[in-house]
Amino acid sequence: MRILVVGGGGREHAIIKALKKNPDITEVFAAPGNGGIAKDAVCVDIGAKDIPAIVEFATKNKIDYAVVAPDDPLVLGAVDALEEKGIPCFGPRKNAAIIEGSKAFSKELMKKYGIPTAAYEIFTELDAALSYVKTCPIPTVVKADGLALGKGVIIAMTREEAAEAVTDMMANAKFGASGTTVVIEEFLIGPEVSVLAFTDGRTVKPMVSSMDHKRAGDNDTGLNTGGMGTVAPNPYYTEEIAKVCMEKIFLPTIDAMNKEGRTFKGCLYFGLMLTPNGPKVIEYNCRFGDPETQVVLPLLQSDLLTVMQATTNGTLAETEVRFAQRHACCVITASKGYPESYEKGYPITFTEEAEQHTYVAGAAIKNGALVTSGGRVTGTTAVADTLKEAIREAYRLSDGVKFENAYRRSDIGQRALQAKK
Repeated sequence: MRILVVGGGGREHAIIKALKKNPDITEVFAAPGNGGIAKDAVCVDIGAKDIPAIVEFATKNKIDYAVVAPDDPLVLGAVDALEEKGIPCFGPRKNAAIIEGSKAFSKELMKKYGIPTAAYEIFTELDAALSYVKTCPIPTVVKADGLALGKGVIIAMTREEAAEAVTDMMANAKFGASGTTVVIEEFLIGPEVSVLAFTDGRTVKPMVSSMDHKRAGDNDTGLNTGGMGTVAPNPYYTEEIAKVCMEKIFLPTIDAMNKEGRTFKGCLYFGLMLTPNGPKVIEYNCRFGDPETQVVLPLLQSDLLTVMQATTNGTLAETEVRFAQRHACCVITASKGYPESYEKGYPITFTEEAEQHTYVAGAAIKNGALVTSGGRVTGTTAVADTLKEAIREAYRLSDGVKFENAYRRSDIGQRALQAKK
């Protein structure tokens, strides 16, 4: 089988490495991929949002199955375009990907179908939004409606910060067209949990829960990033809470999308807050999370391609989705200065052992050498019988990833260890 994976980050590298365990796969292409992915797939110089070029490549190269991994091409309709040419895909069609593409849509969906989430207001006019933040409860959360590379969410601790966030989004176009509409919502308190779930539009099979570390600095300080590391499973996510989430959030969301004529197939990501009043949805993503994928897929014991095809074919109920009863930790090595300004072009070296356990996110080939080309450069994952061992091993392995101006948090997983106590 010939597989095409659309995307070029650490998440896509993790997906490709997991897919390659299937002996029926003869060739994997990545569009665009990156310098590190090039060791595991044939990288094609096509941007993830260039849907006409992706479709042309897939048809010319007789691709048997495509995995559309990032949010942008899903929201733009990449799956629709590929399926129209007879190429089966993993991922939701455009009308279902709106669950991530518009926060206003997802909030209204939850309200309509009684799915627990934070209280909120939606604004399309700057003056109305500024007037609202003068009286709303503080802290509050200001969200750009559309996609913003995971950075369009501001937790405002003061009214001034809330007004600044609203103005940046609506008047100063900080996130482009994504911020023309904003959602201002209640600040929820409690442990955060990420749950990725396979679904074929009827059956939902959740993956192992995980805990992300969004802030750039130790002890959850500094700016929000795309994620500085993850652990799985999340100790706060008990079997009892999982049952509540399935009954009140996961299945009702799939049912709601069906009722709206927007059947969702693929991976639906549930960003949850375990509040004193029960679990609530903070956000939906229409795809695998990054870097959650880098700890979840190494624990998957079932064949990834078989599971993906079951979501496409509507046979997930009859397909085994099994995970190891172990622990995983992923440590991100970033460019110093991320998520703001940072320098690129530094050569990257790995020990042989580290390379086997590392997913490359931001790297390019320059004059035959692998060099840094992004803020998050690599993610190194270890799997062990205990969380403590997985954390220790992930840090030991990540020490084998070297480049100038490398930076990593030193406390990934510590919050989870405290929770287990």
